[in-house]
Amino acid sequence: MELFMKSSSLWGLEIYLFCLFIVLSNINGVFASHNIFLDLQSSSAISVKNVHRTGFHFQPPKHWINDPNAPMYYNGVYHLFYQYNPKGSVWGNIVWAHSVSKDLINWIHLEPAIYPSKKFDKYGAWSGSATILPNNKPVILYTGVVDSHDSQVQNYAIPANLSDPFLRKWIKPNNNPLIVPDNSINKTKFRDPTTAWMGQDGLWRIVIGSMRKHRGMALLYRSRDFIKWAKAQHPLHSSPHTGNWECPDFFPVSLKNTNGLDASYRGKKKVKHVLKNSLDVNRFEYYTIGMYDTKKDRYIPDNNSIDGSKGLRLDYGNFYASKSFYDPMKNRRIVWGWTNESDVLPDDEIKKGWAGIQAIPRKVWLDPSGKQLIQWPIEELETLRKQKIQLNNKKLSKGEMFEVKGISASQADIEVSFSFSSLNEAEQFDPKWADLYAQDVCAIKGSTIQGGLGPFGLATLASKNLEEYTPVFFRVFKAQKNYKILMCSDARRSTMRQNEAMYKPSFAGYVDVDLVDMKKLSLRSLIDNSVVESFGAGGKTCITSRVYPTLAIHNNAHLFVFNNGSETITIETLNAWSMDVPKMH
Repeated sequence: MELFMKSSSLWGLEIYLFCLFIVLSNINGVFASHNIFLDLQSSSAISVKNVHRTGFHFQPPKHWINDPNAPMYYNGVYHLFYQYNPKGSVWGNIVWAHSVSKDLINWIHLEPAIYPSKKFDKYGAWSGSATILPNNKPVILYTGVVDSHDSQVQNYAIPANLSDPFLRKWIKPNNNPLIVPDNSINKTKFRDPTTAWMGQDGLWRIVIGSMRKHRGMALLYRSRDFIKWAKAQHPLHSSPHTGNWECPDFFPVSLKNTNGLDASYRGKKKVKHVLKNSLDVNRFEYYTIGMYDTKKDRYIPDNNSIDGSKGLRLDYGNFYASKSFYDPMKNRRIVWGWTNESDVLPDDEIKKGWAGIQAIPRKVWLDPSGKQLIQWPIEELETLRKQKIQLNNKKLSKGEMFEVKGISASQADIEVSFSFSSLNEAEQFDPKWADLYAQDVCAIKGSTIQGGLGPFGLATLASKNLEEYTPVFFRVFKAQKNYKILMCSDARRSTMRQNEAMYKPSFAGYVDVDLVDMKKLSLRSLIDNSVVESFGAGGKTCITSRVYPTLAIHNNAHLFVFNNGSETITIETLNAWSMDVPKMH
Protein backbone atom coordinates (compact mmCIF):
# COMPACT_ATOMS: atom_id res chain seq x y z
CA MET A 1 0.00 0.00 0.00
CA GLU A 2 1.39 3.35 -0.91
CA LEU A 3 -1.23 6.11 -0.82
CA PHE A 4 -3.00 7.58 2.18
CA MET A 5 -6.41 7.76 0.51
CA LYS A 6 -5.75 4.90 -1.91
CA SER A 7 -6.08 6.70 -5.20
CA SER A 8 -4.89 4.97 -8.32
CA SER A 9 -2.16 7.54 -8.80
CA LEU A 10 -0.09 10.06 -6.92
CA TRP A 11 -2.02 12.77 -8.74
CA GLY A 12 -5.27 11.40 -7.35
CA LEU A 13 -3.91 11.79 -3.84
CA GLU A 14 -2.71 15.30 -4.57
CA ILE A 15 -6.13 16.32 -5.87
CA TYR A 16 -7.83 14.95 -2.75
CA LEU A 17 -5.54 16.72 -0.30
CA PHE A 18 -5.38 19.80 -2.50
CA CYS A 19 -9.17 20.15 -2.38
CA LEU A 20 -9.16 19.68 1.37
CA PHE A 21 -6.53 22.34 1.70
CA ILE A 22 -8.59 24.82 -0.34
CA VAL A 23 -11.58 24.25 1.93
CA LEU A 24 -9.38 24.59 4.96
CA SER A 25 -7.55 27.71 3.94
CA ASN A 26 -9.98 29.54 1.60
CA ILE A 27 -7.15 30.11 -0.80
CA ASN A 28 -7.92 31.46 -4.27
CA GLY A 29 -5.79 30.54 -7.20
CA VAL A 30 -5.33 26.97 -8.33
CA PHE A 31 -1.63 27.12 -8.99
CA ALA A 32 -0.80 28.87 -5.75
CA SER A 33 -2.78 26.28 -3.80
CA HIS A 34 -1.15 23.34 -5.56
CA ASN A 35 2.29 24.74 -4.82
CA ILE A 36 1.32 25.08 -1.18
CA PHE A 37 0.21 21.46 -1.12
CA LEU A 38 3.56 20.40 -2.50
CA ASP A 39 5.15 22.47 0.24
CA LEU A 40 3.10 20.55 2.82
CA GLN A 41 4.88 17.34 1.84
CA SER A 42 8.16 18.93 2.84
CA SER A 43 7.02 20.98 5.83
CA SER A 44 9.30 19.66 8.53
CA ALA A 45 7.90 19.64 12.05
CA ILE A 46 9.12 22.64 14.05
CA SER A 47 7.75 21.01 17.20
CA VAL A 48 6.01 17.75 18.05
CA LYS A 49 2.77 17.88 20.00
CA ASN A 50 2.38 15.10 22.55
CA VAL A 51 -1.33 15.44 23.38
CA HIS A 52 -2.37 12.35 21.41
CA ARG A 53 1.04 10.86 20.75
CA THR A 54 1.23 7.23 21.80
CA GLY A 55 3.36 6.04 24.69
CA PHE A 56 4.15 2.39 23.90
CA HIS A 57 3.32 1.98 20.22
CA PHE A 58 6.00 2.15 17.55
CA GLN A 59 6.45 5.52 15.89
CA PRO A 60 9.45 7.63 14.89
CA PRO A 61 10.23 10.92 16.66
CA LYS A 62 8.30 12.94 14.07
CA HIS A 63 6.68 13.03 10.62
CA TRP A 64 4.56 10.70 8.52
CA ILE A 65 4.74 6.88 8.46
CA ASN A 66 2.66 4.21 6.75
CA ASP A 67 3.19 0.59 5.69
CA PRO A 68 5.45 -1.70 7.73
CA ASN A 69 7.95 -3.25 5.32
CA ALA A 70 10.20 -6.30 5.35
CA PRO A 71 10.11 -7.21 9.06
CA MET A 72 12.67 -9.89 9.82
CA TYR A 73 14.82 -11.50 12.48
CA TYR A 74 18.47 -11.75 11.49
CA ASN A 75 21.45 -12.78 13.62
CA GLY A 76 19.85 -11.84 16.93
CA VAL A 77 18.28 -8.56 15.80
CA TYR A 78 14.72 -7.70 14.80
CA HIS A 79 14.46 -5.33 11.85
CA LEU A 80 11.50 -3.16 10.89
CA PHE A 81 11.48 -1.04 7.76
CA TYR A 82 8.57 1.25 7.05
CA GLN A 83 7.33 3.88 4.60
CA TYR A 84 8.38 7.27 5.94
CA ASN A 85 8.41 10.92 4.93
CA PRO A 86 11.60 12.41 6.42
CA LYS A 87 10.55 15.93 5.42
CA GLY A 88 6.98 16.30 6.67
CA SER A 89 3.86 14.95 8.32
CA VAL A 90 1.76 14.20 5.23
CA TRP A 91 2.31 11.54 2.60
CA GLY A 92 5.20 12.28 0.23
CA ASN A 93 9.00 12.01 -0.19
CA ILE A 94 8.70 8.36 0.84
CA VAL A 95 11.80 6.41 1.88
CA TRP A 96 12.33 3.09 3.63
CA ALA A 97 13.05 4.06 7.23
CA HIS A 98 14.82 1.43 9.32
CA SER A 99 14.74 0.54 13.02
CA VAL A 100 16.24 -2.35 14.97
CA SER A 101 15.41 -4.03 18.27
CA LYS A 102 16.36 -6.93 20.50
CA ASP A 103 12.82 -7.43 21.82
CA LEU A 104 10.31 -5.77 19.42
CA ILE A 105 9.51 -3.21 22.14
CA ASN A 106 12.60 -1.00 22.56
CA TRP A 107 13.93 0.37 19.28
CA ILE A 108 16.93 2.14 17.78
CA HIS A 109 16.13 4.35 14.77
CA LEU A 110 18.72 4.22 11.99
CA GLU A 111 19.25 6.10 8.74
CA PRO A 112 16.86 5.20 5.89
CA ALA A 113 17.81 1.99 4.14
CA ILE A 114 16.25 2.63 0.72
CA TYR A 115 15.29 5.86 -0.97
CA PRO A 116 14.44 6.81 -4.58
CA SER A 117 17.69 7.45 -6.40
CA LYS A 118 17.85 5.46 -9.64
CA LYS A 119 15.79 5.14 -12.80
CA PHE A 120 14.08 1.98 -11.51
CA ASP A 121 12.70 3.76 -8.42
CA LYS A 122 13.07 7.44 -9.29
CA TYR A 123 9.40 8.19 -8.56
CA GLY A 124 8.98 5.99 -5.51
CA ALA A 125 10.38 3.18 -3.37
CA TRP A 126 7.20 1.46 -2.23
CA SER A 127 6.41 -1.54 -0.08
CA GLY A 128 8.01 -4.96 -0.08
CA SER A 129 9.31 -7.89 1.95
CA ALA A 130 12.47 -9.59 3.17
CA THR A 131 13.68 -13.11 2.52
CA ILE A 132 16.60 -14.89 4.19
CA LEU A 133 18.41 -16.93 1.54
CA PRO A 134 19.92 -20.37 2.36
CA ASN A 135 23.40 -18.87 2.74
CA ASN A 136 21.99 -16.67 5.54
CA LYS A 137 21.99 -13.58 3.37
CA PRO A 138 18.96 -11.32 3.63
CA VAL A 139 17.50 -9.72 0.52
CA ILE A 140 14.71 -7.17 0.16
CA LEU A 141 12.24 -7.13 -2.71
CA TYR A 142 10.37 -3.86 -3.15
CA THR A 143 8.24 -1.96 -5.64
CA GLY A 144 9.83 0.85 -7.61
CA VAL A 145 7.89 3.55 -9.41
CA VAL A 146 9.58 4.47 -12.68
CA ASP A 147 7.56 7.39 -14.05
CA SER A 148 5.01 10.06 -13.20
CA HIS A 149 2.20 7.73 -14.32
CA ASP A 150 2.89 5.31 -11.43
CA SER A 151 4.30 2.54 -13.62
CA GLN A 152 5.64 -0.09 -11.23
CA VAL A 153 8.44 -2.66 -11.28
CA GLN A 154 9.99 -4.97 -8.70
CA ASN A 155 13.51 -4.35 -7.43
CA TYR A 156 15.90 -5.87 -4.91
CA ALA A 157 18.34 -4.54 -2.34
CA ILE A 158 21.07 -6.28 -0.37
CA PRO A 159 23.13 -5.35 2.73
CA ALA A 160 26.38 -3.54 2.04
CA ASN A 161 28.11 -5.18 5.00
CA LEU A 162 26.87 -8.44 6.52
CA SER A 163 29.27 -8.03 9.43
CA ASP A 164 27.36 -4.94 10.59
CA PRO A 165 24.93 -6.30 13.21
CA PHE A 166 22.37 -3.61 12.37
CA LEU A 167 22.70 -3.86 8.55
CA ARG A 168 22.70 -0.07 8.33
CA LYS A 169 23.60 0.29 4.64
CA TRP A 170 21.75 -1.31 1.71
CA ILE A 171 22.76 -1.50 -1.95
CA LYS A 172 20.42 -1.43 -4.95
CA PRO A 173 22.35 -3.34 -7.66
CA ASN A 174 22.38 -1.98 -11.20
CA ASN A 175 20.73 -5.10 -12.66
CA ASN A 176 17.41 -3.83 -11.28
CA PRO A 177 14.55 -4.03 -12.02
CA LEU A 178 14.17 -7.78 -11.60
CA ILE A 179 10.53 -7.92 -12.70
CA VAL A 180 8.80 -5.71 -15.26
CA PRO A 181 5.06 -6.14 -15.91
CA ASP A 182 4.13 -7.68 -19.26
CA ASN A 183 1.32 -6.40 -21.45
CA SER A 184 -1.31 -8.48 -19.63
CA ILE A 185 -0.70 -6.60 -16.37
CA ASN A 186 -1.96 -3.21 -15.28
CA LYS A 187 1.40 -1.60 -14.63
CA THR A 188 -0.11 0.87 -12.12
CA LYS A 189 -1.56 -2.02 -10.08
CA PHE A 190 1.51 -4.17 -9.69
CA ARG A 191 3.10 -3.93 -6.28
CA ASP A 192 4.11 -5.14 -2.84
CA PRO A 193 6.04 -8.41 -3.40
CA THR A 194 5.78 -11.02 -0.64
CA THR A 195 8.45 -12.90 1.24
CA ALA A 196 9.70 -15.61 -1.12
CA TRP A 197 9.28 -19.33 -0.47
CA MET A 198 11.09 -22.25 -2.07
CA GLY A 199 9.18 -25.20 -3.52
CA GLN A 200 10.26 -28.82 -3.61
CA ASP A 201 11.50 -28.23 -7.17
CA GLY A 202 14.11 -25.79 -5.87
CA LEU A 203 12.42 -22.76 -7.39
CA TRP A 204 11.74 -19.58 -5.45
CA ARG A 205 8.25 -18.14 -5.59
CA ILE A 206 6.75 -14.76 -4.77
CA VAL A 207 3.34 -13.17 -5.05
CA ILE A 208 2.69 -9.62 -6.28
CA GLY A 209 -0.62 -7.85 -5.76
CA SER A 210 -2.56 -6.74 -8.82
CA MET A 211 -5.97 -6.25 -10.43
CA ARG A 212 -7.55 -6.88 -13.83
CA LYS A 213 -11.05 -5.58 -14.58
CA HIS A 214 -11.91 -5.34 -10.86
CA ARG A 215 -10.63 -8.88 -10.32
CA GLY A 216 -8.12 -8.98 -7.47
CA MET A 217 -5.06 -11.06 -8.30
CA ALA A 218 -2.11 -12.63 -6.50
CA LEU A 219 0.31 -12.89 -9.41
CA LEU A 220 2.84 -15.71 -9.06
CA TYR A 221 6.49 -15.51 -10.16
CA ARG A 222 9.22 -18.17 -10.03
CA SER A 223 13.01 -18.04 -10.04
CA ARG A 224 15.89 -20.44 -9.64
CA ASP A 225 18.53 -17.88 -8.73
CA PHE A 226 16.42 -15.04 -7.22
CA ILE A 227 17.51 -12.81 -10.10
CA LYS A 228 15.70 -14.04 -13.21
CA TRP A 229 11.95 -14.29 -12.54
CA ALA A 230 9.23 -15.73 -14.77
CA LYS A 231 5.50 -15.14 -14.39
CA ALA A 232 3.40 -18.27 -13.98
CA GLN A 233 0.64 -18.86 -16.54
CA HIS A 234 -1.98 -18.44 -13.85
CA PRO A 235 -2.07 -16.44 -10.61
CA LEU A 236 -1.70 -18.17 -7.29
CA HIS A 237 -5.27 -17.04 -6.66
CA SER A 238 -7.73 -14.42 -7.88
CA SER A 239 -11.28 -13.37 -7.15
CA PRO A 240 -13.79 -11.25 -9.10
CA HIS A 241 -15.23 -7.95 -7.89
CA THR A 242 -12.67 -7.55 -5.12
CA GLY A 243 -10.65 -4.66 -6.58
CA ASN A 244 -6.92 -4.16 -6.32
CA TRP A 245 -5.04 -6.49 -3.97
CA GLU A 246 -2.35 -4.62 -2.08
CA CYS A 247 0.26 -5.85 0.41
CA PRO A 248 -0.43 -9.56 -0.14
CA ASP A 249 0.86 -12.02 2.42
CA PHE A 250 1.02 -15.79 1.95
CA PHE A 251 2.20 -18.16 4.67
CA PRO A 252 1.64 -21.64 6.18
CA VAL A 253 -0.02 -22.24 9.55
CA SER A 254 0.08 -25.33 11.71
CA LEU A 255 -3.00 -27.42 12.50
CA LYS A 256 -1.23 -28.93 15.51
CA ASN A 257 -0.18 -26.01 17.72
CA THR A 258 0.38 -22.25 17.95
CA ASN A 259 3.95 -22.37 16.61
CA GLY A 260 4.81 -20.41 13.51
CA LEU A 261 6.16 -21.88 10.29
CA ASP A 262 8.74 -20.56 7.86
CA ALA A 263 7.36 -19.51 4.47
CA SER A 264 9.29 -22.37 2.82
CA TYR A 265 7.98 -25.04 5.20
CA ARG A 266 7.38 -28.16 3.11
CA GLY A 267 5.40 -30.41 5.42
CA LYS A 268 2.19 -31.51 3.71
CA LYS A 269 0.30 -32.83 6.70
CA LYS A 270 -1.31 -30.81 9.48
CA VAL A 271 -0.75 -27.55 7.60
CA LYS A 272 -2.99 -24.99 5.95
CA HIS A 273 -2.12 -21.75 4.22
CA VAL A 274 -3.30 -18.17 4.64
CA LEU A 275 -3.63 -15.61 1.85
CA LYS A 276 -4.09 -12.04 3.11
CA ASN A 277 -4.76 -8.99 0.99
CA SER A 278 -5.30 -5.32 1.73
CA LEU A 279 -8.30 -4.11 -0.25
CA ASP A 280 -8.03 -0.48 -1.28
CA VAL A 281 -11.77 -0.28 -2.03
CA ASN A 282 -12.54 -0.02 1.70
CA ARG A 283 -9.11 -0.10 3.40
CA PHE A 284 -9.54 -3.29 5.42
CA GLU A 285 -7.38 -6.41 5.71
CA TYR A 286 -9.02 -9.62 4.46
CA TYR A 287 -7.77 -13.17 4.54
CA THR A 288 -8.80 -16.67 3.62
CA ILE A 289 -7.62 -20.04 4.91
CA GLY A 290 -7.18 -22.91 2.52
CA MET A 291 -5.02 -25.48 0.79
CA TYR A 292 -1.92 -24.80 -1.27
CA ASP A 293 -1.64 -27.27 -4.16
CA THR A 294 2.13 -27.32 -4.63
CA LYS A 295 1.94 -29.36 -7.84
CA LYS A 296 -0.37 -26.94 -9.60
CA ASP A 297 0.90 -23.87 -7.73
CA ARG A 298 -2.65 -22.96 -6.83
CA TYR A 299 -4.17 -21.76 -3.60
CA ILE A 300 -7.73 -22.95 -2.96
CA PRO A 301 -9.65 -21.31 -0.09
CA ASP A 302 -11.75 -23.59 2.11
CA ASN A 303 -15.45 -23.70 1.29
CA ASN A 304 -16.31 -21.56 4.32
CA SER A 305 -13.53 -19.05 3.62
CA ILE A 306 -14.76 -16.16 1.47
CA ASP A 307 -12.75 -13.70 -0.62
CA GLY A 308 -13.56 -10.01 -0.48
CA SER A 309 -15.53 -7.70 1.75
CA LYS A 310 -17.76 -10.43 3.22
CA GLY A 311 -14.76 -12.45 4.34
CA LEU A 312 -12.64 -12.58 7.47
CA ARG A 313 -10.60 -9.56 8.50
CA LEU A 314 -7.34 -9.47 10.41
CA ASP A 315 -8.72 -6.44 12.21
CA TYR A 316 -12.17 -4.86 11.99
CA GLY A 317 -10.88 -1.36 12.62
CA ASN A 318 -8.08 1.00 11.68
CA PHE A 319 -5.42 -1.50 10.63
CA TYR A 320 -3.95 -1.77 7.13
CA ALA A 321 -1.04 -2.83 4.93
CA SER A 322 0.01 -5.57 7.34
CA LYS A 323 3.11 -7.67 6.88
CA SER A 324 4.04 -10.85 8.76
CA PHE A 325 7.32 -12.67 9.28
CA TYR A 326 8.54 -15.91 10.84
CA ASP A 327 10.51 -15.44 14.04
CA PRO A 328 12.90 -18.40 14.42
CA MET A 329 14.04 -17.14 17.82
CA LYS A 330 10.70 -17.97 19.43
CA ASN A 331 9.22 -20.20 16.74
CA ARG A 332 6.27 -17.90 16.01
CA ARG A 333 4.72 -15.84 13.24
CA ILE A 334 4.33 -12.14 13.95
CA VAL A 335 2.23 -9.61 12.07
CA TRP A 336 2.73 -5.86 11.94
CA GLY A 337 0.02 -3.42 10.77
CA TRP A 338 -0.22 0.30 10.12
CA THR A 339 -2.87 2.42 11.84
CA ASN A 340 -3.24 5.86 10.28
CA GLU A 341 -4.67 9.02 11.76
CA SER A 342 -8.42 9.64 11.73
CA ASP A 343 -8.39 13.41 12.17
CA VAL A 344 -8.12 13.41 8.35
CA LEU A 345 -7.07 16.94 7.38
CA PRO A 346 -3.40 17.50 6.44
CA ASP A 347 -3.40 20.58 8.64
CA ASP A 348 -3.96 18.33 11.69
CA GLU A 349 -0.87 16.26 10.94
CA ILE A 350 1.23 19.34 10.26
CA LYS A 351 0.24 20.94 13.55
CA LYS A 352 0.99 17.71 15.46
CA GLY A 353 4.29 17.16 13.70
CA TRP A 354 3.62 13.47 13.23
CA ALA A 355 1.14 11.07 11.62
CA GLY A 356 0.68 7.30 11.76
CA ILE A 357 1.77 4.54 14.11
CA GLN A 358 2.38 0.82 13.89
CA ALA A 359 -0.01 -1.38 15.83
CA ILE A 360 1.46 -3.57 18.56
CA PRO A 361 3.06 -6.60 16.85
CA ARG A 362 0.89 -9.69 17.23
CA LYS A 363 1.61 -13.37 17.35
CA VAL A 364 -0.70 -15.09 14.87
CA TRP A 365 -1.75 -18.73 14.62
CA LEU A 366 -4.63 -20.92 13.45
CA ASP A 367 -7.63 -21.42 15.71
CA PRO A 368 -8.16 -25.12 16.66
CA SER A 369 -11.35 -25.06 14.57
CA GLY A 370 -9.24 -24.40 11.49
CA LYS A 371 -11.72 -21.70 10.42
CA GLN A 372 -9.93 -18.51 11.45
CA LEU A 373 -6.74 -16.95 12.79
CA ILE A 374 -6.03 -16.00 16.39
CA GLN A 375 -3.98 -12.87 17.13
CA TRP A 376 -2.51 -11.79 20.43
CA PRO A 377 -0.05 -9.05 21.45
CA ILE A 378 3.48 -10.39 21.65
CA GLU A 379 4.49 -11.50 25.13
CA GLU A 380 7.31 -8.93 25.29
CA LEU A 381 4.71 -6.19 25.69
CA GLU A 382 4.08 -7.41 29.23
CA THR A 383 7.53 -6.12 30.26
CA LEU A 384 6.04 -2.61 30.13
CA ARG A 385 3.36 -3.36 32.72
CA LYS A 386 3.70 -1.29 35.90
CA GLN A 387 1.07 -0.64 38.59
CA LYS A 388 -1.54 -3.39 38.70
CA ILE A 389 -5.04 -3.61 40.08
CA GLN A 390 -7.17 -6.73 40.24
CA LEU A 391 -10.88 -7.38 40.75
CA ASN A 392 -12.75 -10.66 41.11
CA ASN A 393 -16.37 -11.77 41.07
CA LYS A 394 -17.98 -8.36 40.83
CA LYS A 395 -21.57 -8.30 39.59
CA LEU A 396 -23.01 -5.61 37.33
CA SER A 397 -26.78 -5.28 37.16
CA LYS A 398 -28.69 -3.42 34.46
CA GLY A 399 -27.44 0.13 34.05
CA GLU A 400 -24.53 -0.27 36.48
CA MET A 401 -21.10 1.19 35.87
CA PHE A 402 -18.00 1.43 38.01
CA GLU A 403 -14.64 3.09 37.56
CA VAL A 404 -11.37 1.18 37.45
CA LYS A 405 -9.02 3.24 39.60
CA GLY A 406 -5.37 2.91 40.56
CA ILE A 407 -3.84 2.86 37.07
CA SER A 408 -3.13 5.38 34.33
CA ALA A 409 -6.31 5.13 32.25
CA SER A 410 -4.74 6.88 29.25
CA GLN A 411 -1.94 4.32 28.90
CA ALA A 412 -3.02 0.90 30.09
CA ASP A 413 -3.41 -2.82 29.41
CA ILE A 414 -6.69 -4.35 30.60
CA GLU A 415 -7.78 -8.00 30.60
CA VAL A 416 -11.30 -8.84 31.77
CA SER A 417 -13.40 -12.00 31.78
CA PHE A 418 -17.21 -11.66 31.81
CA SER A 419 -19.71 -14.40 32.59
CA PHE A 420 -23.49 -14.65 32.75
CA SER A 421 -25.88 -17.30 34.02
CA SER A 422 -28.34 -17.43 31.12
CA LEU A 423 -28.80 -16.73 27.43
CA ASN A 424 -32.53 -16.18 27.80
CA GLU A 425 -32.26 -12.40 27.72
CA ALA A 426 -30.45 -12.29 24.38
CA GLU A 427 -32.18 -9.97 21.92
CA GLN A 428 -33.60 -11.28 18.67
CA PHE A 429 -31.36 -10.74 15.68
CA ASP A 430 -33.31 -8.77 13.09
CA PRO A 431 -33.28 -10.69 9.77
CA LYS A 432 -32.89 -7.32 8.02
CA TRP A 433 -29.39 -7.12 9.50
CA ALA A 434 -28.23 -10.28 7.72
CA ASP A 435 -26.90 -8.30 4.75
CA LEU A 436 -25.37 -5.54 6.87
CA TYR A 437 -21.79 -5.37 8.05
CA ALA A 438 -21.24 -5.79 11.77
CA GLN A 439 -20.27 -2.13 12.13
CA ASP A 440 -23.66 -1.13 10.69
CA VAL A 441 -25.42 -3.14 13.38
CA CYS A 442 -23.18 -1.56 15.99
CA ALA A 443 -24.13 1.88 14.68
CA ILE A 444 -27.83 0.97 15.00
CA LYS A 445 -27.67 -0.49 18.52
CA GLY A 446 -24.67 1.23 20.11
CA SER A 447 -23.60 0.98 23.74
CA THR A 448 -26.30 3.10 25.38
CA ILE A 449 -29.47 1.47 24.01
CA GLN A 450 -30.60 -1.04 26.61
CA GLY A 451 -30.41 -4.64 25.54
CA GLY A 452 -30.89 -8.06 27.00
CA LEU A 453 -27.51 -9.80 27.15
CA GLY A 454 -25.38 -6.72 26.69
CA PRO A 455 -24.18 -4.26 25.80
CA PHE A 456 -21.44 -4.76 28.41
CA GLY A 457 -17.74 -3.95 28.33
CA LEU A 458 -15.26 -1.11 28.85
CA ALA A 459 -15.64 2.64 28.44
CA THR A 460 -12.09 3.66 27.52
CA LEU A 461 -10.48 7.11 27.30
CA ALA A 462 -13.50 8.51 29.13
CA SER A 463 -13.91 11.95 30.65
CA LYS A 464 -15.07 12.11 34.27
CA ASN A 465 -18.70 12.89 33.38
CA LEU A 466 -18.72 10.79 30.19
CA GLU A 467 -18.89 13.68 27.77
CA GLU A 468 -16.24 11.67 25.91
CA TYR A 469 -15.59 7.94 25.85
CA THR A 470 -14.83 5.10 23.46
CA PRO A 471 -16.81 2.00 24.48
CA VAL A 472 -15.52 -1.47 23.62
CA PHE A 473 -18.28 -3.97 24.28
CA PHE A 474 -20.21 -7.13 23.48
CA ARG A 475 -23.87 -7.56 22.58
CA VAL A 476 -25.41 -11.04 22.21
CA PHE A 477 -28.28 -11.75 19.80
CA LYS A 478 -30.44 -14.82 19.29
CA ALA A 479 -30.50 -15.68 15.60
CA GLN A 480 -32.60 -18.34 13.89
CA LYS A 481 -30.08 -21.15 14.37
CA ASN A 482 -27.52 -19.85 16.83
CA TYR A 483 -26.31 -16.90 18.87
CA LYS A 484 -24.50 -14.00 17.24
CA ILE A 485 -21.96 -12.13 19.36
CA LEU A 486 -21.31 -8.58 18.26
CA MET A 487 -18.10 -6.89 19.40
CA CYS A 488 -17.89 -3.11 18.93
CA SER A 489 -15.34 -0.35 19.34
CA ASP A 490 -17.47 2.75 18.90
CA ALA A 491 -15.66 6.07 18.40
CA ARG A 492 -18.74 8.23 17.80
CA ARG A 493 -18.57 9.81 21.27
CA SER A 494 -14.78 9.71 21.55
CA THR A 495 -14.23 13.48 21.36
CA MET A 496 -15.94 16.81 21.94
CA ARG A 497 -13.96 18.29 19.09
CA GLN A 498 -16.15 19.65 16.31
CA ASN A 499 -14.62 18.57 13.01
CA GLU A 500 -16.89 17.29 10.27
CA ALA A 501 -13.96 15.66 8.52
CA MET A 502 -12.93 13.62 11.56
CA TYR A 503 -13.49 9.89 11.08
CA LYS A 504 -15.35 8.49 14.11
CA PRO A 505 -16.73 5.09 13.05
CA SER A 506 -18.47 2.37 15.03
CA PHE A 507 -16.08 -0.45 14.14
CA ALA A 508 -17.39 -3.96 14.82
CA GLY A 509 -17.03 -7.65 14.07
CA TYR A 510 -18.76 -10.87 15.07
CA VAL A 511 -17.09 -13.26 17.50
CA ASP A 512 -17.20 -16.99 16.73
CA VAL A 513 -17.73 -18.47 20.20
CA ASP A 514 -20.16 -21.16 21.37
CA LEU A 515 -21.89 -19.65 24.40
CA VAL A 516 -24.24 -22.56 25.04
CA ASP A 517 -21.71 -24.68 26.93
CA MET A 518 -19.55 -21.88 28.35
CA LYS A 519 -21.32 -18.60 29.08
CA LYS A 520 -18.19 -16.46 29.12
CA LEU A 521 -16.56 -13.76 27.03
CA SER A 522 -13.13 -12.21 27.48
CA LEU A 523 -11.76 -8.87 26.37
CA ARG A 524 -8.31 -7.32 26.31
CA SER A 525 -7.79 -3.66 25.42
CA LEU A 526 -4.52 -1.80 24.94
CA ILE A 527 -5.17 1.90 25.57
CA ASP A 528 -2.54 4.36 24.46
CA ASN A 529 -3.64 8.03 24.38
CA SER A 530 -5.12 8.03 20.85
CA VAL A 531 -5.42 4.34 20.07
CA VAL A 532 -7.48 1.50 21.53
CA GLU A 533 -6.51 -1.99 20.34
CA SER A 534 -8.97 -4.64 21.49
CA PHE A 535 -8.91 -8.44 21.35
CA GLY A 536 -12.15 -10.35 21.90
CA ALA A 537 -12.41 -13.99 23.02
CA GLY A 538 -8.67 -14.53 23.28
CA GLY A 539 -7.89 -12.85 19.96
CA LYS A 540 -10.61 -14.25 17.72
CA THR A 541 -11.87 -10.78 16.85
CA CYS A 542 -9.57 -7.75 16.84
CA ILE A 543 -10.55 -4.09 16.51
CA THR A 544 -8.27 -1.04 16.46
CA SER A 545 -9.68 2.48 16.87
CA ARG A 546 -7.98 5.87 16.63
CA VAL A 547 -9.58 8.56 18.80
CA TYR A 548 -8.76 12.14 19.81
CA PRO A 549 -10.35 13.16 23.10
CA THR A 550 -10.22 16.76 24.26
CA LEU A 551 -11.09 16.13 27.91
CA ALA A 552 -9.94 12.53 28.54
CA ILE A 553 -6.26 13.32 28.13
CA HIS A 554 -3.38 11.94 30.21
CA ASN A 555 -4.29 12.21 33.94
CA ASN A 556 -7.81 13.34 33.10
CA ALA A 557 -8.67 10.07 31.36
CA HIS A 558 -10.88 7.52 33.12
CA LEU A 559 -11.73 3.86 32.62
CA PHE A 560 -15.13 2.34 33.38
CA VAL A 561 -16.76 -1.08 33.19
CA PHE A 562 -20.46 -1.01 32.32
CA ASN A 563 -23.52 -3.16 31.70
CA ASN A 564 -26.52 -1.77 29.85
CA GLY A 565 -28.29 -5.10 29.47
CA SER A 566 -31.06 -6.57 31.58
CA GLU A 567 -29.04 -9.75 32.25
CA THR A 568 -26.69 -9.41 35.22
CA ILE A 569 -23.03 -9.71 34.23
CA THR A 570 -20.28 -11.05 36.50
CA ILE A 571 -16.74 -9.78 36.15
CA GLU A 572 -14.96 -13.00 37.03
CA THR A 573 -11.52 -11.42 36.79
CA LEU A 574 -10.22 -8.02 35.83
CA ASN A 575 -6.50 -7.30 35.67
CA ALA A 576 -5.32 -3.84 34.65
CA TRP A 577 -1.86 -2.32 34.42
CA SER A 578 -0.42 1.11 33.77
CA MET A 579 1.97 0.87 30.85
CA ASP A 580 5.52 2.19 30.79
CA VAL A 581 7.22 3.89 27.86
CA PRO A 582 9.77 1.84 25.88
CA LYS A 583 13.07 3.21 24.68
CA MET A 584 12.88 4.70 21.18
CA HIS A 585 16.39 5.98 20.51
